This record gives sequence, C-alpha cells and structure tokens, in this order.
Amino acid sequence: MVGAVSATVRAEAPGVVSARDVGDRQQVVEVFSAAMNRPIPVQVIRAEAAGPRPTVYLLNGSGGGPNGSGWDAQTDAVDFLRAKNINVVTPYGGANSYYTDWIRDDATLGHNKWQTFLNEELPPVIEGFLGANDNRALVGVSMSGTSVLNLAIAKPGFWHGVASYSGCAQTSDPIGHEFVRITVENWGGGQSVDNMWGPADSPLWRANDPLRNADGLRGTDIYLSTGSGLPGPHDTPADPRVQDGRIPLPVQLAFGGPIEAAIRYCTINLTNRLRELNIPVTLDDRPTGTHSWGYWEDDLRTSWPFLARTIGAA
Repeated sequence: MVGAVSATVRAEAPGVVSARDVGDRQQVVEVFSAAMNRPIPVQVIRAEAAGPRPTVYLLNGSGGGPNGSGWDAQTDAVDFLRAKNINVVTPYGGANSYYTDWIRDDATLGHNKWQTFLNEELPPVIEGFLGANDNRALVGVSMSGTSVLNLAIAKPGFWHGVASYSGCAQTSDPIGHEFVRITVENWGGGQSVDNMWGPADSPLWRANDPLRNADGLRGTDIYLSTGSGLPGPHDTPADPRVQDGRIPLPVQLAFGGPIEAAIRYCTINLTNRLRELNIPVTLDDRPTGTHSWGYWEDDLRTSWPFLARTIGAA
C-alpha cells in the first residue's frame, strides 16, 4: 500500500535502514553509507516481472535531486522506465559534489565519499534488496555526466554501459577546471572546490579527468550526447517546463546556451579520443539544444535501445 513504512533497523555496515512505498512498484529506500556515516535516500522502481532483472542507476545533476531538481520532477523518466521491466535506482543527495570522494570535509557539504558509496556500498545492498542480477548501467546528466565516466574508469568492467548526457569529460585543463569550480562553488552554497580534489595542480584533478584517462573506459559500452547550444524545440514558451515555471526561459537561453556549447566541445574531444583508442562510442550530436531538462528527457528515450542492449533488457 502506498505510504506504508517498513520497520527501521540500525545499520553500522552498509545496508537498508528503511523502505517506504511511494507509488506503483516505487519506493524510497534509505541505505546506510559507512563511508559517509549517514543514511542516503534512494528512489527505486522494481521490475514488473518476477526473477532477477537488470538495473539502471540514474544519477541526478548538480541539484542532487531534492526540491524538484532531479529526474523525477523534471522529466517523465519514472513512467518511461517503469514500463521497461527493469530495476531503476536514483540516489538523492550529492548536490554540487561531482559524486566523487572528497579529500576533506566541507563546511557546507560535509563528508563526501560518493564514489565509494556508488561503486562499492550501494550496488550490493540495493541489488540484493531488489533481487536484481548483475547487469547494470549508469546514466548521468550535466555534472553527473562527468561523474559516471569517472565511476566507470575507477571500477573497470563493473558497469556494463554508461550514458553521459551533456557532461564535460575534461576536468584538469584550465577550461575544465573552471567549469568544475563554477559547478561546485558558484552554483552551490559556499563550498570550496579545493576540498574536493585539492588545488588546481593536484594530481587528483588529472586522476579524475575522463579525457586524460579515456583508456580506462575500454570494455565499457559508452553513449554520449550533447546539444549545440543553439535554441531548439524545448527553448520556447510552449515547453511544459517553461509553462509551469520550473525553468524561466530567459535563464535557459542566457545560461543554458553557452554552457551546452562548451560541453559540446568537451564531448567531441572525448569522442575523438575514444575513437583514437579504438574504443567504441555512440555519439548523439544534436544540432540544437541548450543545457536543460527537456533535452535530457529526450536523451533518455533516444539512448534506451543502447541501454537495453548493454544490460540485456530486451
């Protein structure tokens, strides 16, 4: 029954703390992270059919998901994926964190060990809870479009497929560093990017640069998408997100256009590098489109055949 709450248990090691029904085969599950010493809320959708099924992990962007800033509020991803007979896992939290392991606690964001949580703690716990098989794909958008590439590089072979929508793959050159700094500091609440990977000349910036470390994506199926930054079909007063006030159109055009144009530069660079390394990559280079949710909703639908193939969800 929607609204039912399971018994809560105390967890010291990673594990399910509680689960609450919120919709048809849909729950919010709290998973304790030992690395961050706190429970992390995770939205899950169970596969419809009985028996082990594959899982898509859907990461939110720089907003982290709460307060209308994620996939569930901005797109039809829940309804779209619920019909695919797969498990879907979306963590809440991690705003402006790049879903990475920070070297120092931050006065605003606290203790961040998101790579450890996403690569080591969450999958065995949530897949056991869902009765899933070990076929899994990872999807990221904007900020997390960078993160999913780094997560796959950090654990080769673990993620069968990775889809990055409008994610900038280069982080350690001056342009990439500034983009990361703006994401962490200017769009956040006072946190310092130096607490993440250290100063700009730290080797951790190079270690977390998917362009520099592209060879680490060998053996993982890769899907990349980007717009050009030019106004497209979702950059009009007719778009439902504009109509209901979720995204002011002037902001979408003034900021989303230049951001997406810069991200296209990153995406083409990564595509070219992967092809130089003879690593297969699927690229959707859209002729229009700003950095906004309407296009990422489209990206999820367009990339579904790729995702289904990588996880055996046909």
